[in-house]
Amino acid sequence: MSETRWLDGNEQWTWRNFLTAVHLLEARLDRQLRHDSGLSHSAYTTLAALSETPGQTMTMSALAAYLRASQSRMSHAVSSLEREGLVRRSKRPGDRRTTVVELTGDGRAALEEAAPGHVEEVRRVLFDSLTPDQVRQLDGISTAVLGALDPEGVEPRYTR
Repeated sequence: MSETRWLDGNEQWTWRNFLTAVHLLEARLDRQLRHDSGLSHSAYTTLAALSETPGQTMTMSALAAYLRASQSRMSHAVSSLEREGLVRRSKRPGDRRTTVVELTGDGRAALEEAAPGHVEEVRRVLFDSLTPDQVRQLDGISTAVLGALDPEGVEPRYTR
């Protein structure tokens, strides 16, 4: 059995700062979206994911995988969005076991209304606090960590 490679003081500090920054960023984006548009960050990312796909539809399982959510959590979230008229669920023709989620016109309108404030908040709290060189470094760091977490590239990824 190998010996534990404990984090040194600098690594421990960096790790904790990173975790705190990620948690605070998520909370800040959720507060901003709820305040400005009434959407949670989770709802926004669900609508955004649907808006970026051909036909603005995805199967429930593909949507859950893309958003890294459990099937039950995704079902609950989609139910809420469906009650608000922002998405529509249906069974795939010829395959009654597969549920398809579709962005509605109201869902697209809600997303378009929420997007400018969301993007401004992302810019304000993340990109405005970094130099262009730090943005490139953050991209490189994120890419390296993703490579370690998913070396086979099987997890859904955003594309440029």
